[in-house]
Amino acid sequence: MTYRAPVDQIAFILNHIVPFQKLAETELFAEATTETVDAILNEAGKMADNELAPLNRVGDLTPARLENGKLRSSPGFDAGFRAIADGGWISLASDPDYGGMGLPQALNMAVAEMMSGACLSLQLNPLLTQGQIDALQHHASDEMKALYLPKLNSGEWSGTMNLTEPGAGSDVGALTTKAEPNGDGTYKITGQKIFITWGDSDVTENVCHAVLARLPDGAKGTKGISLFMVPKFIPDDDGNPGVANSLKVVSLEHKMGIHGSPTCVMSYEDATGWLIGKEHGGMAAMFTMMNAARLGVGVQGVGVAEAALQQAVAYAIERNQFGPIIRHADVRRMLATARAEVFVARSICLATAVSTDMARATDDAECAARAAFLTPIAKAHGTDVGCRVADMNIQVHGGMGFIEETGAAQYLRDVRITPIYEGTNGIQAMDLVGRKLSDGGEAATRLLDEVMDTAKAAQGDFPDLAGEVWRAAENLLEATQAMVDRDLQDRFAGAVPYLDAFARVLGAWFHLRAAQTGDAGRVTLARIYITRILPRYAADLIEAQAGLEDLGAITDEQLAGAFGA
Repeated sequence: MTYRAPVDQIAFILNHIVPFQKLAETELFAEATTETVDAILNEAGKMADNELAPLNRVGDLTPARLENGKLRSSPGFDAGFRAIADGGWISLASDPDYGGMGLPQALNMAVAEMMSGACLSLQLNPLLTQGQIDALQHHASDEMKALYLPKLNSGEWSGTMNLTEPGAGSDVGALTTKAEPNGDGTYKITGQKIFITWGDSDVTENVCHAVLARLPDGAKGTKGISLFMVPKFIPDDDGNPGVANSLKVVSLEHKMGIHGSPTCVMSYEDATGWLIGKEHGGMAAMFTMMNAARLGVGVQGVGVAEAALQQAVAYAIERNQFGPIIRHADVRRMLATARAEVFVARSICLATAVSTDMARATDDAECAARAAFLTPIAKAHGTDVGCRVADMNIQVHGGMGFIEETGAAQYLRDVRITPIYEGTNGIQAMDLVGRKLSDGGEAATRLLDEVMDTAKAAQGDFPDLAGEVWRAAENLLEATQAMVDRDLQDRFAGAVPYLDAFARVLGAWFHLRAAQTGDAGRVTLARIYITRILPRYAADLIEAQAGLEDLGAITDEQLAGAFGA
């Protein structure tokens, strides 16, 4: 099965579903014309198809490894990475003052999806680098920007995020890594970090680590954490990699999937670092990096879902059991459901990116609020869909899906990490019902008002579909106000189903807009989604509003299986 970048699917959403064209009307993104966008999508698609897709299976079968303390990438990854870097794909949305193209994040996410579908293990490298670029652009000194950003944008150097420790995962404030001033503007960094994606590399000449650590006067918890740049090789006076820093890769994790991506245990022993941003301001800088990465991870889920769906369709056409199995009703149900859900997940991610771009281009507070509200939905729903569709691909393959040689299992093994890293999907849901509803539900209400406006406008052409979408949005609006009025712990108990319900209603909105284009296939797909998938939101809302009482009543012992007679 050969992956093919879904250029036409992405272009349809940019042209008809999300307001991408408005970006070209702004001064900041005036160069994002239709011609430019089409050229970029097509060229990125060719790169994904021809350079990256052939490496996907290679990375799985021949993982990255350590040899005498040196990282050895999977065969062909060096050439694949050079295709990414030399094509300018890392710098697509970066500041032109430092070698970037200055194009919209939405376009960058479209390219990221294609790279993820082609080879997720390799795409993780530019994803983390782009996140670090974003953090430096917002928080670093001019001197640090001038030194690091051109190298990161060009792909000469790569970037990482060093957040997690053995005793400090989601509880970042529990970290123990220390930073001590050297008196010359540098700091000694000492500690151990785990789960560091692409923590070492032989496809770039330097690896730049963004490391969270605590200064001697740093308060306990997250408020006392600072962020430091700790490069593998300390730049010399000419800005080239110089002497080796006092850091090393202790080991590589043996993982369920993404074998081609080296996940490192990093040790820092009085390593030299430079402060990024303000002292004790590390979490603000790291969250800049993480927010960009969270949307990127949602896009990863979409990319793998698309690749798995392509494989499932191809197999269903080829496999004969009383005729091609694609003619069997249940196989058609699985494939149609997957196609409808991939469209939704892709649309949510691109809508999030467009809102982010509009906020940057116009300083519009409502656009910024929408981007913030949509981000946890994009991350969680995109990755959940990735897992569901990859699992469906195995089911369509039947027994052959359980055989590694088909490659079907790899998609599920690879994508399964995406609901976990960059903040688990449970944390995304808690963020949604916590921080993102702290405005009293204003951002949510504005979104749902637009959904209902679309439903009203579609009433003439699609009365049955429009009515279902309108009712779903109205019910979700009522549930949103009920969530706002609840105690925070009650909200947390229903956070995941609330997020799922919101994603389903957004999905129905996007499908209804697609149907309004008049394309017969889009109408059919909208009918499948709104008739078969949207109704699940009602069950989600029941669970979302059930509160904490029953969950709090069941004891730890009962959860372990200890019940009375």
